[in-house]
Amino acid sequence: MGAILSQRGNDNRLHPVAYMSKSFSSAEANYDTHDKELLAIIKALEEWRIFLEATDKPIQVFTDHRNLEYWMQARTFNQRHARWRIFLSNFNFEIHYCPGKQSGKPDALSRRSDYVDLPMEPEVMLPSEVFANTSEAELEIVTEIQDKLKDDPSLEPIIQFLTEDADNAPPSICKAYRDYDWEEDLLWYQGKLVVPDLETLKERLLREFHNSPLAGHPGQQRTLELLSCNYWWPGIKSSAKEWVKCCPTCQANCRAHAPVIALKPLEVPPFLFHTISYNFIMGFPKSSRHNTILVVIDSFSKFGHFIPTTKKVTAKGLADLFTTHVWKLHGLPVKTILDQGTTFTGKFLRALYQQLGIKPSFSLAYHPELDSQMERVNQFIEFYLRSYIAANHSDWATWLPLAEYAYNNAKHAATGKMPFELIYGRNPVMNLSNVPANVPEADTVADTLAREWKEAEAALRMSKEQMARNQGTVLEYSIDKRVWLDGRGVGLRTNSNKLDPKQLGPFKVIKKISSHAYRLELLESLKIHDMFYVGLLSRSHESPSQPFPEQPPPETIEGEEEYEVKQIIDSK
Repeated sequence: MGAILSQRGNDNRLHPVAYMSKSFSSAEANYDTHDKELLAIIKALEEWRIFLEATDKPIQVFTDHRNLEYWMQARTFNQRHARWRIFLSNFNFEIHYCPGKQSGKPDALSRRSDYVDLPMEPEVMLPSEVFANTSEAELEIVTEIQDKLKDDPSLEPIIQFLTEDADNAPPSICKAYRDYDWEEDLLWYQGKLVVPDLETLKERLLREFHNSPLAGHPGQQRTLELLSCNYWWPGIKSSAKEWVKCCPTCQANCRAHAPVIALKPLEVPPFLFHTISYNFIMGFPKSSRHNTILVVIDSFSKFGHFIPTTKKVTAKGLADLFTTHVWKLHGLPVKTILDQGTTFTGKFLRALYQQLGIKPSFSLAYHPELDSQMERVNQFIEFYLRSYIAANHSDWATWLPLAEYAYNNAKHAATGKMPFELIYGRNPVMNLSNVPANVPEADTVADTLAREWKEAEAALRMSKEQMARNQGTVLEYSIDKRVWLDGRGVGLRTNSNKLDPKQLGPFKVIKKISSHAYRLELLESLKIHDMFYVGLLSRSHESPSQPFPEQPPPETIEGEEEYEVKQIIDSK
């Protein structure tokens, strides 16, 4: 409440003498509007009682509450009003109504600007720049879908049924469209947003959930899983399959034929981070003073940590890395499976293991098949980094956190679950979108985790018992078709063979020498023989929406060619 005491001067104008501003008590705050307005007058008279009591001339009281003009004439009143009447009897005053627009002075005392209840403006906690491959266009994709829905003639009868004819439609139509819903001017199918039959929209979504660094160029099944979490259209499975099959980056960075290795499966751990596998991936160029990756994997959930380090890290430095990145989050493992390198088997770590109660389980050196899961993770990391690093391979360390995110956000073939989901009981938020997220209730998270852990354990045991032993087949390639060439047979001059593309090309097949050999039309700069074993070749899948990039041929150790320098990326 606020009030101003004014006195008329010789100029016949009112001049302020004193000011009053007070807050209502908790009880007074419950008064109705009439009593609050009257209380303000009483508080003002109490404040300036020495000036106003028993005056000869009446005090002029101005208020923006008209009903107070007649309050003194009321014949019925409660106990509070009776007390106030006794107090007011000591003053000679008159109450006059003054519209609220003309009561700006007392309002300035009772309505402070910092107390005004203004609508909250959204605050940006993390700017979009910190998210890889985030743009305004991606954030507006739901709005674009909304605008294009009614332009798709195939969706017109469904939308008409849901918005106009749902109550009068025959049972056959109701049954056909029972999985569709119309909410917020959007069409939904089984809780997923329906994308209209527009190739530009589909390609945009496919790029976001396959090509973006947050996705990490996953395979066909994982791309479909990421895409179908929120979106759906007829034939979405074939669209995802075709998109991944024709992706130039995936074709260049994946070998078509993996070697057949007799794998030794690991024992199934009883709980999360009971057993940990870790090793070094070496051979990287320097990036932020790092040239090696320490990989740590939980054998139960398959959750991974990818830690940049150096090739010459000491045993103490390695222990510090584990403390910083692993132990503080997951506690101490009961069993470890690791490389038998000098760093891992050093006296310092042996003493540390004994002190902490950890039992190392050393694998034989140079036999990665004894820990097959680490080999597959290593292949994923190298593939991911090859897909996004700069031409000089100097920025791979900056992409490593995103590689870890993409790995933990993809379903693992052994468990059928995302590692992130097994650890935290939910899927992470992948992209900024207006599509509502399906967040489980808090009291069901524990039950969900327990159930998923049992399912993961059962899947691990089944995977262990049914590990495939594929023998491979000999593929046949047609003349004039383009194929990929395995890069292992070509000596390339680059900063790091570790991050080079796995396949070169694609090149045209010009002759079939035998069932196991073909001649290819190569670039003259390669300066190598043009006949290759069939095991080094793989089919090229092309699509107009994903053309192969135009780029100069790679340099070779022999027969180097010169190119015009466009930009100096780094110097030393």
